Amino acid sequence: MKPIFLLSAALLAGCAATLGPTAAVPAAEGLELEKVVMLMRHGIRPPTKPQVVPPGYSNEPWPNWPVDFGLLTPRGAAGARLLGESDRIWFGARGLFPAGCPAAGSIVLKASYKQRTIRTAESWADGFMPGCTAPVAHPADEAGDAIFHGLESGPAWFDGQRAYDAAIAQAPGGDIAAETARHRGELTLLAKVLNCPMPACPLTAEPSRLVGQTHDRPDMEGPLDVASTASQTLLLEYLEGMPMSEVGWGRVSRAEIETLLRFHPLKFRYANRPAYIARGAARAIVGEIVAALSEQGPKLTLLAGHDTNVADVGGYFDLHWHVPSYPADEVPPGSALGFELVRDAKGGRYVRAFYRAQTMDQLRDLEPLNAGKAPFREYLPIPGCGNSTAATACSWAAFTGLTAGD
Repeated sequence: MKPIFLLSAALLAGCAATLGPTAAVPAAEGLELEKVVMLMRHGIRPPTKPQVVPPGYSNEPWPNWPVDFGLLTPRGAAGARLLGESDRIWFGARGLFPAGCPAAGSIVLKASYKQRTIRTAESWADGFMPGCTAPVAHPADEAGDAIFHGLESGPAWFDGQRAYDAAIAQAPGGDIAAETARHRGELTLLAKVLNCPMPACPLTAEPSRLVGQTHDRPDMEGPLDVASTASQTLLLEYLEGMPMSEVGWGRVSRAEIETLLRFHPLKFRYANRPAYIARGAARAIVGEIVAALSEQGPKLTLLAGHDTNVADVGGYFDLHWHVPSYPADEVPPGSALGFELVRDAKGGRYVRAFYRAQTMDQLRDLEPLNAGKAPFREYLPIPGCGNSTAATACSWAAFTGLTAGD
């Protein structure tokens, strides 16, 4: 059950026109919002490479996109802009920002080196503070991207065998084959969409494998990995607003896309969420989060990254969410895992985690996120946070204690 929060009369008056039924509102009694940091996935993009699935899985030509592989589409930029507009109303109504351009230094924008994350941050800022200026800091290439791509250089301190052991322990009976068998129905559905002939289709005929890496997270190979990539591509086609006759070659429904998407968070379960992997992969981002919420941090920090980054941080703190129209723990395009710093009347400081996202159809239709159509917002319990003022509020000391040693 989602937590339900009460709002003071003054704050309710400021938000009434913009909150939808899923927009849970934090308790305002004596708690002042001071800082926010959001780790946001980039918006809609095409596939990152020409061959979406390996040979033998599908011979179908995939649809054309308005931009090159892996780049943010104009619709992706528009969706991020809508989220920026909604976030400004939400945080403005809670007293974090007055009208007009935010004061210099009160907002920090950081992105990975990828174009799609940089453009997402820029588009979000266009919605959050139209006509105002705030540069997006980002590295020039992957080699300098220690925040968002820290494990991809194969750091010697990361124990790939320990990562593999932590991942395989998540499998039913310690066996990936059992995981594959458990999802045979969805793999058969995907084979139909890909026009992959049965019974020889590799989706049901070949095994999935978890392959360890020396100084990196393990790789998922085989049907479960292919299903994760293919289902994400079907989702992105739908979100891009393609006619249903083109989405999945006209062989998939909106409901079936939602069913197939479960392969994406399933992959996160093995490659991102195991504690050892998450602690290593998310350590730099968590450091950014703690620094952003500290006394010296700005009012708002946006970290524009990737779904893997969000899944890593979710695993780091053992946070779980469920956006309507998506499977549990899925990371939709443009969605964000956020942390608020609040202070009570006695000066006590607390951290609250939240998740914010557009639903599938809000993004496909580019719905303005205003009266009755606010994006999904949910406050998340932070396991192990100790002393708290409410189920979703964690004392600053307890929160920073969770990150000790990193």
